[in-house]
Amino acid sequence: MELKIENLSKTYSNGVQALKNISLTIPQGMFGLLGPNGAGKSSLMRTMATLQKADSGSIQMGDVDILKDTDQVREILGYLPQEFGVYPKVTSYKMLDHIASLKGVSNKGERKELVEALLNKTNLWHVKDKNLGTYSGGMKQRFGIAQALIGSPKLIIVDEPTAGLDPAERVRFHNLLSEIGENTIIILSTHIVEDVANLCKDMAIICLGEVVAQGNPTELTQRVQGKIWKKMIDKQDLDAYKAEHQVISTHLKAGRTMIHIHSEAKPDSSFEASPANLEDVYFTEITSRLQDVTV
Repeated sequence: MELKIENLSKTYSNGVQALKNISLTIPQGMFGLLGPNGAGKSSLMRTMATLQKADSGSIQMGDVDILKDTDQVREILGYLPQEFGVYPKVTSYKMLDHIASLKGVSNKGERKELVEALLNKTNLWHVKDKNLGTYSGGMKQRFGIAQALIGSPKLIIVDEPTAGLDPAERVRFHNLLSEIGENTIIILSTHIVEDVANLCKDMAIICLGEVVAQGNPTELTQRVQGKIWKKMIDKQDLDAYKAEHQVISTHLKAGRTMIHIHSEAKPDSSFEASPANLEDVYFTEITSRLQDVTV
Protein backbone atom coordinates (compact mmCIF):
# COMPACT_ATOMS: atom_id res chain seq x y z
CA MET A 1 0.00 0.00 0.00
CA GLU A 2 1.17 3.54 -0.72
CA LEU A 3 0.06 7.07 0.03
CA LYS A 4 -0.45 9.25 -3.02
CA ILE A 5 -0.61 13.04 -2.75
CA GLU A 6 -1.52 15.00 -5.88
CA ASN A 7 -1.52 18.77 -6.43
CA LEU A 8 -2.22 19.61 -2.79
CA SER A 9 -2.53 23.31 -2.02
CA LYS A 10 -3.39 25.30 1.10
CA THR A 11 -3.57 29.07 1.69
CA TYR A 12 -4.37 30.43 5.14
CA SER A 13 -6.69 33.35 5.85
CA ASN A 14 -3.72 35.68 6.36
CA GLY A 15 -2.66 35.09 2.76
CA VAL A 16 0.25 32.73 3.47
CA GLN A 17 0.36 29.95 0.86
CA ALA A 18 1.68 27.06 2.94
CA LEU A 19 1.35 24.33 0.30
CA LYS A 20 1.77 24.84 -3.45
CA ASN A 21 0.69 21.92 -5.63
CA ILE A 22 2.45 19.28 -3.53
CA SER A 23 2.66 15.86 -5.25
CA LEU A 24 4.32 12.86 -3.56
CA THR A 25 4.08 9.08 -3.68
CA ILE A 26 4.98 7.58 -0.30
CA PRO A 27 5.58 3.80 -0.10
CA GLN A 28 5.47 1.54 2.94
CA GLY A 29 8.35 2.09 5.35
CA MET A 30 10.02 5.19 6.70
CA PHE A 31 9.64 8.33 4.58
CA GLY A 32 11.55 11.48 5.51
CA LEU A 33 10.19 14.95 4.90
CA LEU A 34 12.98 17.53 5.27
CA GLY A 35 12.63 21.27 5.31
CA PRO A 36 13.47 24.40 7.28
CA ASN A 37 11.07 25.95 9.75
CA GLY A 38 8.15 27.48 7.87
CA ALA A 39 8.66 25.27 4.82
CA GLY A 40 5.15 23.80 5.00
CA LYS A 41 5.95 20.48 6.67
CA SER A 42 3.56 20.91 9.59
CA SER A 43 0.81 22.17 7.26
CA LEU A 44 1.18 19.02 5.19
CA MET A 45 1.19 16.82 8.30
CA ARG A 46 -1.94 18.49 9.70
CA THR A 47 -3.74 18.08 6.39
CA MET A 48 -2.88 14.37 6.21
CA ALA A 49 -3.97 13.97 9.84
CA THR A 50 -7.43 15.45 8.97
CA LEU A 51 -6.84 18.42 11.29
CA GLN A 52 -7.29 20.97 8.52
CA LYS A 53 -8.77 21.03 5.03
CA ALA A 54 -6.88 21.60 1.82
CA ASP A 55 -7.99 24.14 -0.77
CA SER A 56 -7.40 21.73 -3.64
CA GLY A 57 -5.74 18.45 -4.53
CA SER A 58 -6.14 14.90 -3.26
CA ILE A 59 -4.60 12.40 -0.85
CA GLN A 60 -5.36 8.72 -1.42
CA MET A 61 -4.26 5.66 0.56
CA GLY A 62 -5.52 2.51 -1.10
CA ASP A 63 -9.28 2.99 -1.39
CA VAL A 64 -9.38 5.60 1.40
CA ASP A 65 -9.81 9.25 0.42
CA ILE A 66 -7.86 11.01 3.18
CA LEU A 67 -9.50 14.39 2.59
CA LYS A 68 -13.09 13.12 2.50
CA ASP A 69 -13.28 9.92 4.57
CA THR A 70 -12.04 11.55 7.79
CA ASP A 71 -13.68 9.07 10.17
CA GLN A 72 -12.19 6.12 8.30
CA VAL A 73 -8.79 7.83 8.19
CA ARG A 74 -8.73 8.27 11.95
CA GLU A 75 -9.27 4.55 12.38
CA ILE A 76 -6.02 3.77 10.52
CA LEU A 77 -4.00 6.82 11.60
CA GLY A 78 -1.42 7.28 14.36
CA TYR A 79 -0.30 10.87 14.89
CA LEU A 80 2.47 12.35 17.02
CA PRO A 81 2.48 16.16 16.59
CA GLN A 82 5.50 18.34 17.29
CA GLU A 83 3.95 19.48 20.55
CA PHE A 84 1.34 17.52 22.45
CA GLY A 85 -0.03 17.87 25.95
CA VAL A 86 -0.24 15.20 28.62
CA TYR A 87 -2.30 14.98 31.77
CA PRO A 88 0.48 15.49 34.33
CA LYS A 89 -1.24 13.70 37.23
CA VAL A 90 -2.26 10.59 35.29
CA THR A 91 -0.04 7.52 34.87
CA SER A 92 0.96 6.32 31.43
CA TYR A 93 -0.83 3.02 32.05
CA LYS A 94 -4.16 4.68 32.89
CA MET A 95 -3.84 7.16 30.03
CA LEU A 96 -3.15 4.48 27.42
CA ASP A 97 -6.00 2.39 28.80
CA HIS A 98 -8.33 5.39 28.45
CA ILE A 99 -7.19 6.17 24.89
CA ALA A 100 -7.60 2.52 23.89
CA SER A 101 -11.14 2.60 25.23
CA LEU A 102 -11.87 5.73 23.20
CA LYS A 103 -10.50 4.00 20.10
CA GLY A 104 -12.98 1.17 20.50
CA VAL A 105 -11.06 -1.48 22.43
CA SER A 106 -13.98 -2.25 24.73
CA ASN A 107 -12.87 -5.64 26.10
CA LYS A 108 -10.99 -5.05 29.36
CA GLY A 109 -8.72 -8.08 28.89
CA GLU A 110 -7.78 -7.08 25.33
CA ARG A 111 -7.14 -3.55 26.48
CA LYS A 112 -4.86 -4.72 29.29
CA GLU A 113 -2.87 -6.88 26.89
CA LEU A 114 -2.57 -4.04 24.38
CA VAL A 115 -1.45 -1.44 26.93
CA GLU A 116 1.14 -3.75 28.46
CA ALA A 117 2.53 -4.60 25.01
CA LEU A 118 2.82 -0.92 24.07
CA LEU A 119 4.54 0.01 27.34
CA ASN A 120 7.07 -2.75 26.80
CA LYS A 121 7.62 -1.84 23.14
CA THR A 122 8.33 1.79 24.05
CA ASN A 123 10.48 0.85 27.09
CA LEU A 124 8.11 2.54 29.56
CA TRP A 125 7.00 -0.50 31.56
CA HIS A 126 9.26 0.35 34.49
CA VAL A 127 7.59 3.80 34.82
CA LYS A 128 4.03 2.74 34.00
CA ASP A 129 2.75 3.79 37.45
CA LYS A 130 4.46 7.19 37.46
CA ASN A 131 2.54 10.32 36.54
CA LEU A 132 3.18 11.67 33.05
CA GLY A 133 4.15 15.02 34.52
CA THR A 134 7.32 13.42 35.94
CA TYR A 135 8.49 12.06 32.55
CA SER A 136 11.56 13.40 30.76
CA GLY A 137 11.24 14.77 27.23
CA GLY A 138 12.35 11.49 25.69
CA MET A 139 9.94 9.46 27.82
CA LYS A 140 7.07 11.74 26.79
CA GLN A 141 8.01 11.24 23.12
CA ARG A 142 7.98 7.46 23.61
CA PHE A 143 4.60 7.75 25.31
CA GLY A 144 3.45 9.77 22.29
CA ILE A 145 4.44 6.92 20.00
CA ALA A 146 2.70 4.41 22.27
CA GLN A 147 -0.61 6.29 22.01
CA ALA A 148 -0.12 6.70 18.26
CA LEU A 149 0.23 2.91 17.88
CA ILE A 150 -3.12 2.11 19.48
CA GLY A 151 -5.37 0.49 16.90
CA SER A 152 -2.52 -0.90 14.73
CA PRO A 153 -2.46 2.12 12.38
CA LYS A 154 -1.52 1.73 8.73
CA LEU A 155 -0.27 5.32 8.57
CA ILE A 156 1.83 7.01 11.28
CA ILE A 157 2.78 10.67 11.13
CA VAL A 158 5.48 12.05 13.43
CA ASP A 159 6.32 15.76 13.37
CA GLU A 160 9.80 16.78 14.63
CA PRO A 161 9.95 13.80 17.02
CA THR A 162 13.60 14.12 18.13
CA ALA A 163 13.83 17.89 18.55
CA GLY A 164 15.20 18.59 22.01
CA LEU A 165 16.11 14.99 22.82
CA ASP A 166 19.55 14.08 24.13
CA PRO A 167 21.73 11.74 21.98
CA ALA A 168 20.82 8.60 23.94
CA GLU A 169 17.08 9.27 23.68
CA ARG A 170 17.43 10.00 19.96
CA VAL A 171 19.04 6.60 19.42
CA ARG A 172 16.26 4.87 21.38
CA PHE A 173 13.64 6.74 19.39
CA HIS A 174 15.34 5.92 16.07
CA ASN A 175 15.40 2.22 16.94
CA LEU A 176 11.73 2.27 17.88
CA LEU A 177 10.69 4.03 14.67
CA SER A 178 12.77 1.63 12.56
CA GLU A 179 11.09 -1.37 14.15
CA ILE A 180 7.60 0.05 13.64
CA GLY A 181 8.33 1.14 10.07
CA GLU A 182 8.79 -2.42 8.84
CA ASN A 183 5.02 -2.99 8.62
CA THR A 184 3.44 0.41 8.03
CA ILE A 185 3.89 3.83 6.41
CA ILE A 186 5.70 6.25 8.71
CA ILE A 187 6.14 9.86 7.66
CA LEU A 188 8.94 11.53 9.57
CA SER A 189 8.78 15.31 9.30
CA THR A 190 11.94 17.02 10.53
CA HIS A 191 14.62 19.63 9.91
CA ILE A 192 17.32 17.28 11.26
CA VAL A 193 19.10 15.86 8.20
CA GLU A 194 20.87 13.14 10.19
CA ASP A 195 17.54 11.60 11.28
CA VAL A 196 16.46 11.12 7.66
CA ALA A 197 19.90 9.84 6.58
CA ASN A 198 19.85 7.23 9.35
CA LEU A 199 16.23 6.09 9.12
CA CYS A 200 14.62 6.62 5.73
CA LYS A 201 14.87 4.81 2.41
CA ASP A 202 12.77 7.47 0.65
CA MET A 203 12.49 11.19 1.26
CA ALA A 204 11.50 14.60 -0.03
CA ILE A 205 12.77 18.11 0.61
CA ILE A 206 10.16 20.84 0.90
CA CYS A 207 10.84 24.58 0.85
CA LEU A 208 8.41 27.50 0.76
CA GLY A 209 5.50 25.10 0.35
CA GLU A 210 6.93 23.24 -2.66
CA VAL A 211 8.72 19.92 -3.17
CA VAL A 212 12.21 20.76 -4.43
CA ALA A 213 13.68 17.23 -4.42
CA GLN A 214 12.54 13.67 -3.75
CA GLY A 215 13.99 10.18 -3.97
CA ASN A 216 16.31 7.79 -2.20
CA PRO A 217 18.80 9.60 0.11
CA THR A 218 21.80 7.75 -1.35
CA GLU A 219 20.75 8.48 -4.93
CA LEU A 220 20.11 12.14 -4.14
CA THR A 221 23.56 12.37 -2.59
CA GLN A 222 25.14 10.86 -5.70
CA ARG A 223 23.69 13.69 -7.78
CA VAL A 224 25.91 16.24 -6.03
CA GLN A 225 28.94 14.00 -5.60
CA GLY A 226 31.99 15.74 -7.08
CA LYS A 227 30.23 19.13 -6.99
CA ILE A 228 30.84 20.08 -3.36
CA TRP A 229 33.95 22.11 -2.52
CA LYS A 230 35.24 23.43 0.78
CA LYS A 231 37.59 26.14 1.97
CA MET A 232 38.60 27.70 5.28
CA ILE A 233 38.18 31.49 5.22
CA ASP A 234 38.12 34.43 7.59
CA LYS A 235 34.64 35.32 8.79
CA GLN A 236 34.83 38.86 7.40
CA ASP A 237 35.33 37.47 3.88
CA LEU A 238 32.12 35.42 3.92
CA ASP A 239 29.93 38.00 2.15
CA ALA A 240 32.44 38.29 -0.68
CA TYR A 241 32.42 34.52 -1.22
CA LYS A 242 28.61 34.46 -1.12
CA ALA A 243 28.52 37.10 -3.83
CA GLU A 244 30.81 35.05 -6.08
CA HIS A 245 29.82 31.43 -5.31
CA GLN A 246 26.82 29.33 -4.28
CA VAL A 247 27.74 28.96 -0.62
CA ILE A 248 25.46 26.25 0.74
CA SER A 249 26.68 26.00 4.34
CA THR A 250 29.16 27.41 6.82
CA HIS A 251 30.78 25.89 9.90
CA LEU A 252 32.83 27.72 12.51
CA LYS A 253 36.13 25.97 13.29
CA ALA A 254 38.81 27.31 15.62
CA GLY A 255 37.71 30.89 15.07
CA ARG A 256 37.63 30.60 11.28
CA THR A 257 34.80 29.70 8.90
CA MET A 258 34.64 26.55 6.78
CA ILE A 259 32.45 27.11 3.74
CA HIS A 260 30.90 24.49 1.47
CA ILE A 261 29.95 25.58 -2.03
CA HIS A 262 28.14 23.84 -4.88
CA SER A 263 29.86 24.10 -8.24
CA GLU A 264 30.10 21.91 -11.33
CA ALA A 265 33.84 22.51 -11.45
CA LYS A 266 36.54 23.39 -8.94
CA PRO A 267 36.28 27.17 -8.42
CA ASP A 268 40.04 27.69 -8.05
CA SER A 269 43.11 26.00 -6.60
CA SER A 270 42.37 27.29 -3.09
CA PHE A 271 39.32 24.99 -2.79
CA GLU A 272 39.43 21.26 -2.13
CA ALA A 273 36.87 18.58 -2.92
CA SER A 274 34.51 17.55 -0.12
CA PRO A 275 32.75 14.15 -0.15
CA ALA A 276 29.03 14.88 -0.49
CA ASN A 277 26.47 13.86 2.13
CA LEU A 278 22.74 14.35 2.57
CA GLU A 279 23.31 17.63 4.39
CA ASP A 280 24.99 18.99 1.25
CA VAL A 281 21.99 17.89 -0.82
CA TYR A 282 19.62 19.59 1.60
CA PHE A 283 21.49 22.89 1.72
CA THR A 284 22.05 22.90 -2.05
CA GLU A 285 18.34 22.54 -2.72
CA ILE A 286 17.27 25.02 -0.03
CA THR A 287 19.78 27.76 -0.92
CA SER A 288 19.04 27.36 -4.63
CA ARG A 289 15.31 27.72 -4.02
CA LEU A 290 15.72 30.74 -1.74
CA GLN A 291 18.03 32.41 -4.24
CA ASP A 292 15.46 31.91 -7.02
CA VAL A 293 12.85 33.64 -4.89
CA THR A 294 15.03 36.63 -3.99
CA VAL A 295 16.38 37.21 -7.52
